[in-house]
Amino acid sequence: MKALVVYDSVFGNTEKIARAIGSALGSPEDVGVMQVGKAGLEQLKGLSVLVVGSPTRAFNPTKPTTAFLKSLPSHTLDGVVVAGFDTRTNIDEAPGFLKFMVKFFGYAAEPIAKRLTKAGGKEAAAPAGFVVADTEGPLKDGELERAAVWAKQILETSGVD
Repeated sequence: MKALVVYDSVFGNTEKIARAIGSALGSPEDVGVMQVGKAGLEQLKGLSVLVVGSPTRAFNPTKPTTAFLKSLPSHTLDGVVVAGFDTRTNIDEAPGFLKFMVKFFGYAAEPIAKRLTKAGGKEAAAPAGFVVADTEGPLKDGELERAAVWAKQILETSGVD
């Protein structure tokens, strides 16, 4: 199996989640973890698994993440198991208006997953959100462990070794 975790990170929290996911997916020889600005079509050749993550910024992935996803031609990810994730604030602790906006606009993980499947990928796990304590973090306790469990779920449901 060859896997790649592509991420963007503003305050370092999404990078920490990406690295936890990469470690849970396999050894460094089999799993790459790469910032989105360094990822291109060349890195996608021969992949079995692709996971993409971004902080939620204005209810969307970051601009570099969106640009990467839009650059994926149709069928680029045929036969590749995919999953999308984001980092986000805890909606339960947000003011009322923000709760309404999130319910209406959502988080970054969903559009990431949609773009990956649009490029031909087979979604192996529901889009996941990992919670930061404040705008700049840190991550809430237990989120790195939850990311590792989610990554294992990707492997289990996809049947990829």
